[in-house]
Amino acid sequence: MSDESKLAIDGGKPVRTESMPARGLITEAEKEAVVGLFDEAIAEGSAFGYSGPRERQFEQDFVEYMGGGYADGVNSGSNAVYCALGALRLDALSEVIVPAITDPGGIMPIPLLGLVPVVADTDGEGFNTSAKQIEPLITERTRAIVIAPIMGEPVDMDPILALAENHDLYVIEDCAQSHGALYKGKLVGTIGNIAAFSTMFGKHFTTGGQGGIVYTQNEELHWEGRRFADRGKPFHMDAPGNVRAGINCNLNEIAATIGSVQVKRLPQMIEKRRKIGEAVKEGLKGGVAVTLGRQVPESKSSYWYLRIKLELDALRVDKQQFCRALQAEGIPCLPSYPVLPSTAPWFKNKAVFGNSGFPWDSSDYAGSREPISRTANAEKAMTDNIPVLMHENYGPEQANEIVAALKKVEQAYLR
Repeated sequence: MSDESKLAIDGGKPVRTESMPARGLITEAEKEAVVGLFDEAIAEGSAFGYSGPRERQFEQDFVEYMGGGYADGVNSGSNAVYCALGALRLDALSEVIVPAITDPGGIMPIPLLGLVPVVADTDGEGFNTSAKQIEPLITERTRAIVIAPIMGEPVDMDPILALAENHDLYVIEDCAQSHGALYKGKLVGTIGNIAAFSTMFGKHFTTGGQGGIVYTQNEELHWEGRRFADRGKPFHMDAPGNVRAGINCNLNEIAATIGSVQVKRLPQMIEKRRKIGEAVKEGLKGGVAVTLGRQVPESKSSYWYLRIKLELDALRVDKQQFCRALQAEGIPCLPSYPVLPSTAPWFKNKAVFGNSGFPWDSSDYAGSREPISRTANAEKAMTDNIPVLMHENYGPEQANEIVAALKKVEQAYLR
């Protein structure tokens, strides 16, 4: 074995000897904008709060990025899902179909609203669900479908939209990981009835530590969501007081100030991520055991992570060993991506409202008392895929190194 082909984990020279470049997501521009907010408050002698001019500006900036519509800034991605669902005003004990692979915050809002989550498996290719997996789960109690494009990869939406139309169902897009991704030329978030975005510090752009956006092109749903996100205040209607129950999910002026700066940079950041992802995809073409995960036709990923698909039957090692070897080559990756919320104790034990088992155990619910969760494909996807970390501050050098390291480890471990 030559020195160049000897794996770093076995004492060889790593492909990359320095740490990957820092992301540098927060810049002087965000700092100056926030300092300006403080200066204004000090000069005026009043505190800044929420639902003020900075938040309205941020929402307008996001709507401009999305090509029109309506936006409401909220305080987390989970609450964005919560408020998007709240905008639909579904009756308690309605069923909502959800994807197997998603953040727990993408499912927990459903039972907290008195609705029943029904978990659809992934498509057998990657981390996203599909119409084929969703259709058998539709019942007379189903009212909505939540779609989550994982790692920036769009879901094949047309068949899902056809299902939704045939059964008169709402489609909620949980776009926490997919800002700027495209499906048949449309931005994700503009395809379903309403969408939720996360703007926490690790996502494509941020409003600070936490944050989120409820987005829709439907004005009625927008106002319903906005009322729900602020304790039922009678926004855009004539009423003597709060019109429905809700909690305070508001964003704040500091977060909105950061978000306005960030969202203006979002197109450039997405383009940089896409160049890195596409370069890795091209570089791995023809691989025996290692490729970039398949993406649906006529889609463009926004590459939150790079999903690397392993053909384990062609390798002499398991995924964990492959990932350790890749890390030793200087490439940051995750040995696992354990985001199957329905396998967690809270879901299995129906631990939502004390020991009541509600909503599943409600005497008025005609569905299964045991939470429905189909995850066979999802569990296999967890075994077969490695998320490789990346961001918009990578360049061609880093893309080439990722490809080189993946090929090096692949060659060393081929059967």
